[in-house]
Amino acid sequence: MTARRLPAALLLAAVPVAVATAAAVLKAGNWSLFVDRHRIELTPKARRSCSRCHGDGGWWVGGAFPEMEACGCWSDRREFRIRLLPVAPFPDEPPF
Repeated sequence: MTARRLPAALLLAAVPVAVATAAAVLKAGNWSLFVDRHRIELTPKARRSCSRCHGDGGWWVGGAFPEMEACGCWSDRREFRIRLLPVAPFPDEPPF
């Protein structure tokens, strides 16, 4: 293998390892990953082993108009977002 092709070969070998590691970390940490050309977003998910919500993410409270109260196993954790490309604004009026 030549000296020029060695970095490319190492990069191609490292990509599957990095993807597998990232998938294991996301699953173990109960994170959800969303990627498109405008953003990369990591959002927390409810833990299945939570003793309060049992993985449902919350419970219903109230009387005639019940509301969902979020469990702290996911609602107290921050959401991470990296903006990549700006989203084009939606025009107010058609251009004609």
